Amino acid sequence: MLNYQRYKRVPVVEFPERTWPARQIEKAPVWCSVDLRDGNQALVEPMVVEEKIEFFNMLVELGFKEIEVGFPAASQIEYDFLRQLVERHMIPDDVRVQVLVQCREHLIKRTFEAIKGVKNVVVHIYNSTSVLQRDVVFHKNKEEITQIAVDGTNMVKKYAKGFDGNLVLEYSPESFTGTELDYALEICTAVQDTWGATPENPIIINLPSTVEMTTPNVYADQIEWMHTHFKNRDSIILSVHPHNDRGTGVAATELALLAGAQRVEGTLFGNGERTGNVDVLTLAYNMFSQGINPNLNLENIRTIAEVYERCTKMDIPERHPYAGKLVFTAFSGSHQDAINKGMAALRERGSEHWEVPYLPIDPADIGRQYEPVVRINSQSGKGGVAFVMDTFFGFKLPKGMHKEFADVIQAISEKQGEVAPEQIMEEFRRNYTERKEPIHFRRCQITDTENEYGDFATLVKVTYSNHGLEKTFEGVGNGPIDAIQKGLEKELDIEIRVLDYNEHALTSGSGAQAASYIHLMDVRTGKVTYGVGISSNITRASFRGIFSAVNRLFY
Repeated sequence: MLNYQRYKRVPVVEFPERTWPARQIEKAPVWCSVDLRDGNQALVEPMVVEEKIEFFNMLVELGFKEIEVGFPAASQIEYDFLRQLVERHMIPDDVRVQVLVQCREHLIKRTFEAIKGVKNVVVHIYNSTSVLQRDVVFHKNKEEITQIAVDGTNMVKKYAKGFDGNLVLEYSPESFTGTELDYALEICTAVQDTWGATPENPIIINLPSTVEMTTPNVYADQIEWMHTHFKNRDSIILSVHPHNDRGTGVAATELALLAGAQRVEGTLFGNGERTGNVDVLTLAYNMFSQGINPNLNLENIRTIAEVYERCTKMDIPERHPYAGKLVFTAFSGSHQDAINKGMAALRERGSEHWEVPYLPIDPADIGRQYEPVVRINSQSGKGGVAFVMDTFFGFKLPKGMHKEFADVIQAISEKQGEVAPEQIMEEFRRNYTERKEPIHFRRCQITDTENEYGDFATLVKVTYSNHGLEKTFEGVGNGPIDAIQKGLEKELDIEIRVLDYNEHALTSGSGAQAASYIHLMDVRTGKVTYGVGISSNITRASFRGIFSAVNRLFY
């Protein structure tokens, strides 16, 4: 039995004045990618300089205006990477690079050597403030921990005097979620006062969920408490840096935005220490799905994923939101049917808004294809097979035909598992459009005539083969389909009735083809089936459809 008694609950925040539950996210925050620092340090094989450069260029193309490039004072490769960006003039004027450094003078000095020539920079200092870390790691009291932060701030001020670019200070009370709120406020305010932040030159106060310790609503309470208790709030950019230890990093971040956060630090696909950082892409696509501009260029998720997987040597899970290979895929028959009907309704109504069951966004909007939306296995139903036939091959099967053909595919899937679209199409040909034995329609002459009552009628003269032997017959009816039906009945000694008839164009242009679907009944037995014919001539397509159905009914 799990020894749950070893663990104690993290205290919640007593904050009845909270207002965040009544708010909605209305705009995107300032995004800061920490892939090249926090994400990179979590890799089994950290990126080399050229990989980091490729990743940096992608982040710029995606529209990130703040990018943490590393800890240049701690690693030669990170120092060299930043110098490459500077010396190769790879940092756009509207992009601010961020560097992390501990509150130690030799490291801060080395950091300023690394950022020489950078036009816009965030110098990010931090020290751990939680009760646990103060006790077991640093063995320092609150006053001593605060002094570390103040000393670090003064050191940055000292070296900033010789820096030619635009510099913003960021301070993080690391392990904020395990820090008493009043003390977190005290140490952040001490840094704020030491730096001399103003509305014109604000400081970034970053409140990390370094370790996710409790439910997202508690983090939101912590953020709003700080937001409402900061002095000179207009001199602070309130930032969050959530991790995902409890698997609720995205939720915690969204609630933090409701609670007053203006800036989010995270990574693509949530890479980072332990269970990772918050996934910036999921956050941004969530906003997009609510009609909010995420202010990032995210139109092609597959390109982003390809660069990410190559540079990090990590795989994106198949069920990862938005990017996973299966996230827009439905195997369930009821889901497939709903998607199929939703797509049809969207086309028919011409709606300006996307509304399709089970698909929160249009996969095509983020560079995904419709191919994987519906995949067929033994759990699939008639709607899924119809969706594949329509989406992949342009065949809009009549509703009554959905189950008939789905039963064919289901029998295959129960033996082999998933059935690919190409195999579905091959079975469609074998069962319908290529069902030409033993009787095979060849050609037909159609002329106007009169019936026995002197009324207008249609005469068809049909050439066909029966078990390879060419034959002919004639039929008279009130139209071509009625005439060929009557001719076949007499020729083959059968009784048939056309129950339904559907047709549509398959392709456009001068070489357009039409598909014809004939729902046919054997009157003597009551058995029914569909036949399908294809031709550039719609009448010929319908004749082929009737022959297809007769072969399915009687042979």
